[in-house]
This record gives sequence, C-alpha cells and structure tokens, in this order.
Amino acid sequence: MTDTSPTAETLPAEVRTRLHQTNPGSVLVDTAALDTVRQRFDDQQASTLARYLSSAQSPNTLRAYRADWLTFCRWCLAEGRQSLPADPVDVAVFLAAGAHAERDGVWALSPATLERRAAAIAAVHGAHGLAAPTRSDVVRMTLRGIRRQRRSQPSRKRPVVVDTLEALLDCRPAPGFPGGVTRRRDAWLLLAGFAGALRRSELAGVTCDDITVGAEPATGDPLLVLHLAATKTDPQARRGQQVALPRGRQVRTCPVCAYAAWVEVLEAHHDGGSTAVRTLLDTEARTRSQHRCVGFSGTRLADGSGQPVLRGVNRHGHIADRALTGRSIARIVQRYAASAGEDPAQFGGHSLRAGFATQAALSGAADREIMRQGRWSNARTVHDYIRTAHPLDDNAVTRLGL
Repeated sequence: MTDTSPTAETLPAEVRTRLHQTNPGSVLVDTAALDTVRQRFDDQQASTLARYLSSAQSPNTLRAYRADWLTFCRWCLAEGRQSLPADPVDVAVFLAAGAHAERDGVWALSPATLERRAAAIAAVHGAHGLAAPTRSDVVRMTLRGIRRQRRSQPSRKRPVVVDTLEALLDCRPAPGFPGGVTRRRDAWLLLAGFAGALRRSELAGVTCDDITVGAEPATGDPLLVLHLAATKTDPQARRGQQVALPRGRQVRTCPVCAYAAWVEVLEAHHDGGSTAVRTLLDTEARTRSQHRCVGFSGTRLADGSGQPVLRGVNRHGHIADRALTGRSIARIVQRYAASAGEDPAQFGGHSLRAGFATQAALSGAADREIMRQGRWSNARTVHDYIRTAHPLDDNAVTRLGL
C-alpha cells in the first residue's frame, strides 16, 4: 500500500520512494533491518516485528512524527541536504528557518512545535541505529535561543467547571430518535471526561471490556472503574492505571447513569441495528427523575472483543463500529461550547481534564487527591491549576495589610 496522504502527494518521487512505508508509524521502523529479518527468517516474522515496533509510540505521536519527518525531508531536498543521517548544522538551520517563518503577520510555528520536530528527527535516526543530530550543541543552543526569543504565555484551553459542564449538557439534542443517540453518547463523554480527568486519547480508547461495575464500600452505591491501557504517563501500561467514577448526586450529572443509558443504546444497536435503537428511544420516557444506575451491573458487550464505548454517530442516528478519535472529542466539546454561547476556540478535549483539577481545587480538594484521580506524577502541574482557581491561597500578599 502506498502513502496517499495530501502531504505525501506533494513530495517529489525521490522522497516518496524513500518513505514507501505502509502505515503512519513506519518512519520509526528501520526498513533495512526488517529486510535483514526477512532474509534470516520470513515475511511473517518480519511483519510481526514491524507491528510491535510501530506500537512503541502512541498513534497521535506517530502521526505527528511522520508529518514532521516529511516536512524535514522536503526541506532537505529543496536545500540539497541529506536527511538521513542528517548533519547537525542542517537540523539547526531547519529549526531556525521554521522559527523565523510567519503566516498572516504572526509566527507560523510555536517553540513547542519546533521542539517536537527536533524530537521526530531524533526518533527516526534512533530507529535506524544512527546517532541523533539533535544532541549536538548547535541544535540544543538553537532551540534554547528560539525559546528565549519567542517567550510567550502557554496557550491553555479554558477549563470546564461544573457550571460550564451543566451548560454543555443542556445543549445536547432532544431525546428520542435520532437526536437521542448523540444525546446519550455525549452525556457520558462529557461526564466521564470531567469526573475521570481523562485525556481525550484515553477517553477515545476506552472499550466496554475496560469498564467494570462495582460498589462503594461505605454506601453500596454503584461505581464504575475504568482500567486504562497505555497512557501518556504510562505508555507501556506497566502500572495498570485505574480511574473511579462514582455515582453522581443528580441524575443528569451521574457518570454511572450516563454509562448505563449509553450502553443500553449500544446493546440495542448490536442486537437489531438502527431499527432497534429507534424503538428503544421512541418508547422511553421523555424525562427520568430516578437514577438509572440502581441495579446496573454492567453490559454484555464486555465480552473480550474490545468494542469501543464512544463511537461515531451521524445525523441520522446511525452508530459507527469504529471509535471516536481524540480530535473528534475535542470538536464535540467545542461544538457544545459554541451552542452554550462560549468561544469554541477557548475549549478543547483538554478542557474536561483541566476542569476536573480546577473544580476540585475550588472545592477544597488537596493536591494529593487531585493528583491521584488525574494520575499526575508532577505536583507542579496540579499547582498550576490550583493557582488558577485560588490565586490568593497560601499567598503572602494577603498579609501585607493593604
């Protein structure tokens, strides 16, 4: 299979030939080494090795690295330079040129984007057994100079706190078919992302097999436990991170009720397709004042097949088999923000995770408690959220007597 992406189509034949890999992550796989494996063993064993090598990084990282590597290869071809192995001075000039580029009167690339491009170049060299040119002093000093000259406040998405969350929930489509499908899906998307402090990639990757239903020891109330696979802070899934989602005080903000309602739709779709979903939604009560999660024990879709929880839904209420992407989740949050009268550009997938930390700080939670649910390993990150929520908390300015 050849690369048919728009970026690849604009590349000269020489670069397309060099980058003939079959998947977005293959730039981090040494194809020459795989040829050696094929000579020693067979194609099947080489393909198995390639699959595991490609899984060493998250899909989002692989896509970004591939785009960055293609950009660097195109620049090298235009300048008559060699991309693999690359000369450190060439890499430094490439990064400096990117830092100097403008688009519509503003800088085209942020320092973070340039650092990611450097990381992509280093990763491709490492995958091919070559020394990373980014470790040289000329590249490191260039990046340091870019950071110093281009100092700016990090662009952070606005957190979704409880009041905002309720406003977003109010903007969901009406019950019934077809809008009720999206209504139920997005209720769990918003509530789980917020209460679980989930990254958008984590939320998109949850399957029915990853969720178990338990009970709180003190009250006996139902409890969802999400067993996360590879995450940003645990890319090899060694720690087996878990996220608890307790029953909410109100039906409309209860993550367990939202999950029970959504998997009911998924089960109907599994059994009878859109016809069964229409029958379910058109015959249900328009409003529900009691908790749906009472007596809920899980879903039969947790059968080991890895069926995704959050899936695409079109305007006709038809449910896709494939999972939503992280970008889709960000767009959903932005769409609801716009419907609620907010600036959608200020919101994104991270708004739910940031909103958890901010709301928890506003409610008096200790940083240790916030770190546990959000799985933050660095207290400084949590303190940034706390300072945003409580700028005068533990601050000597309150003692000045002004």
